[in-house]
Amino acid sequence: MSEGEDPDIEIIKARKMREMREKAAAFEKAKRNEIIPTEKKTPRETVGTYLYDRGEEVLDAAYAQYPIQTEAIVTKIAEMILAGELQSRISGGELLSLFRSVGLRVRIDTSIKVEKDGKMISFSERLKQDNEGQ
Repeated sequence: MSEGEDPDIEIIKARKMREMREKAAAFEKAKRNEIIPTEKKTPRETVGTYLYDRGEEVLDAAYAQYPIQTEAIVTKIAEMILAGELQSRISGGELLSLFRSVGLRVRIDTSIKVEKDGKMISFSERLKQDNEGQ
């Protein structure tokens, strides 16, 4: 204790230092616990982050047509992603191919658009117009 300082002030300083150390220790403990995510993503959300190029559309169609089987496949894909076995993103075509390779005939609405007179129209509409013109 330095000269002229009140002993009560020293006690208060010591108490404040102890509180700061406790807060720092609690902060470090909380920081270490952040490594383990407290908010878990569902398998669908995990896989959804890896999809591109109409992948969400394929996944939605698969869930609508084969919900139980799709959930099992998505769960396995999510496990592979979390384990680091699958690192590349998955396109809609690749996902559709995967579903078909395991026997799920997922149907996707597709349409072919063509340009006529500066407008995009469906191919079937274009054929109808050409047949009417003959």
